Amino acid sequence: MATPQARGVVFIHSAPRALCPHLEWAVGRVLGRAVSFDWTDQAVLSGSRRAEFYWTGPAGTGAALATAIRGWEHLRFEVTEDPTPRSDGGRWLHTPSLGIHFAQTDSAGNVVIGEDRIRYAMELAAGDPRELERELKVALGSAWDDELEPFRHASDDAPVVWLHKVG
Repeated sequence: MATPQARGVVFIHSAPRALCPHLEWAVGRVLGRAVSFDWTDQAVLSGSRRAEFYWTGPAGTGAALATAIRGWEHLRFEVTEDPTPRSDGGRWLHTPSLGIHFAQTDSAGNVVIGEDRIRYAMELAAGDPRELERELKVALGSAWDDELEPFRHASDDAPVVWLHKVG
């Protein structure tokens, strides 16, 4: 049975200019073809660039992309992979200070926390609601979202690309 095709987005929130061609090369190597990102200046961090790149590939490509571009200093990124009929979706977040975080996602893009992780959080909290909240925030990747949020909003002035037109 063929591997289902997945799709997703690579969001480079901030990268030093010198790193940009290396990121394109790494993503292209995973996808098996040359890619070119539409780089713009990142207003939040002077001297850095940002880009969004939409991809398609076999299920699991999101993990391969995140692995290929992680580990470089001063790089902030997100990789998403939409679920397919036979595979879960995923979201990989990376910041220089926190490293990488993975979360499974559902068809609406919501983070899904497995029952074992919830049980672990409840066990650690031992009735302390603040500790339970802290553990659930870790599972959701809240610290990564908090750190990336200013970089995401910097893209609000980016040009809109219409993927399809209705009517």
